[in-house]
Amino acid sequence: MRQSSGVRGDRPEEAEDAAESKGSKGSRSTKKSKAAEGAGTATAAEGAKGSGDAGGGTQESDGSGPGDDSGPISGGGPRRRRIGRIARWTALTLSVLILGVAAAGYFYYEHLNGNIRKNKLNLGDKQLDRSVANADGQRPLNILILGSDSRNSKENVALGGARDDADRPPLADVQMLVHVSADRSNMSVISVPRDTRVTIPKCTDPESGKVYKGTERQIINTSLGNGGPGCTVATWEELTGIPVDHFMMIDFSGVVSMADAVGGVPVCVDANVYDDKSGLRLTKGSHTIKGKQALQWLRTRHGFEDGSDIGRTHAQHMYMNAMARQLKSGTKLTDPGQLTGLAEAATKALTVDKDLGSVKALYDLGNDIKRVPSSRITMTTMPWVSDPQNPDAHVIPKPGDSDKLFSLVRNDIALDGKDKKKDDKSPPPTVPAGRKGDITVTVFNGTGTVVEPPATGRGSDIAALLVKQGFAKATSDSTPRAQADTTITYPRATQRADALAVAKALGLPESAVRHSPGVQQITLVVGGDWRTGTTYPKTEGDEPVAGPSGTPSGSPSGTPGEQDGKSGEKKGDGKRGDGKGDNKAPESSDPLNGDDKSACMKVNSLNRF
Repeated sequence: MRQSSGVRGDRPEEAEDAAESKGSKGSRSTKKSKAAEGAGTATAAEGAKGSGDAGGGTQESDGSGPGDDSGPISGGGPRRRRIGRIARWTALTLSVLILGVAAAGYFYYEHLNGNIRKNKLNLGDKQLDRSVANADGQRPLNILILGSDSRNSKENVALGGARDDADRPPLADVQMLVHVSADRSNMSVISVPRDTRVTIPKCTDPESGKVYKGTERQIINTSLGNGGPGCTVATWEELTGIPVDHFMMIDFSGVVSMADAVGGVPVCVDANVYDDKSGLRLTKGSHTIKGKQALQWLRTRHGFEDGSDIGRTHAQHMYMNAMARQLKSGTKLTDPGQLTGLAEAATKALTVDKDLGSVKALYDLGNDIKRVPSSRITMTTMPWVSDPQNPDAHVIPKPGDSDKLFSLVRNDIALDGKDKKKDDKSPPPTVPAGRKGDITVTVFNGTGTVVEPPATGRGSDIAALLVKQGFAKATSDSTPRAQADTTITYPRATQRADALAVAKALGLPESAVRHSPGVQQITLVVGGDWRTGTTYPKTEGDEPVAGPSGTPSGSPSGTPGEQDGKSGEKKGDGKRGDGKGDNKAPESSDPLNGDDKSACMKVNSLNRF
């Protein structure tokens, strides 16, 4: 059953939502779990798409946050079953609308293409480089899933209530990054609580040209209002260092239309429930809901769990999860009329980046993603702690654990810890390293981030250091690059020893050395984790490159920076995610395998009949 161990901000219903949307501060419950007081796993704040009346609020004039601060954040114990439903929903949401389109084949192909709304992928001034291809030339795929609480249509107002909010900027109350591994063997999902205070970079609205200044005082769900989903993409890249390839944004009205198109959506309650605010009335057990009843289910708050917004978001996740299963299994998709209706609803519900803006692109994406078995899907929530600036309302990433989680995804390491085991020591290269003076190395300055400019001269400084170490053919390339982690890539397997020699000279861990046909020669990109100093800043879990006698390169003989008294400075204190670390999601992220299939809403004891 879904359990709620703590709530940041129980909220009143529609009337007060409207008041909040005019700028009043949303009330916050002072009830907190132990995890909310310290470090824990934020599972509630993923919010469902639109989360009913959950989004009412405009930004206050002092820039401190939206008028509705009251996003539900729970830091209680593990919510494995609830997150299991979210995991299945997330894994399938990527293909839920896609499969709806695919099920209809190419009915009204051009017409359906016209239904899909398209926006620019990234509205920031800078964009991270794409993930590096693996040895087989395959690249991982990172897709940001957004649920908007927009009330820009009669249908969405009916779902979300708070009619006075119809003209306010939408909030992204669901935010999940789905990472599909390069070999498509596994999928990792990271949810970020909607009330996480983050750095929102400068964004420019592509239609109006309006420029939104960068800020460190807002919570992440407000980023959607700064020009559109592309600003939320830019915010995620700054937060995680993970390059985002695509986004998909969904609203309520399309989801409900799809429910009718597939003949209803199965849901479950663990007791008789009656919510006089939403009108939902169901007896204990399983039901198939659609139409008005589906709307009631999506808007019910008081009737579920502890009566806060947290229960409503869980019910919405269950709804999406069940609908995804309907589509995945092909239920009721044999009638041409139903197929046409489903395709219409699916395409009208979507806003995507321009590269996904066609039926064919979505169809191909769905086929690509469905190769991942559910047993290799891992759902996590960004580890968090209470925000010292506003501990009753907001959270921030938990140092160390959140860094590690993001690093694992950046390095395409499965969060379930089930990647193929590697020996403690990598097998020796088949070809020995050449003379240092004969090894050609190109060095790029990739230290710039979405909000930070590149550290001046890093490429040329590190190239000069390599020349000093005997790599006479090391040169710098001024072409702008941007990535979170420092890497050395080499195009041919016979160059591995040469690449390791470069890594050893700089004190880089072996995990930074990668085989990729995407480069022409040995390529060093100095990332945002090494903005200063002449020795790479080691962190726990980094495995040094062993010297000829087995001496790690971290010893004085292998670390020139230590000899000249300089040291590196690394952003964050998380593990790179390779080497001898445990190579799995930290427990504070509450990881859960996607095979969990339990699903029944816990009914609030005050709303039973």
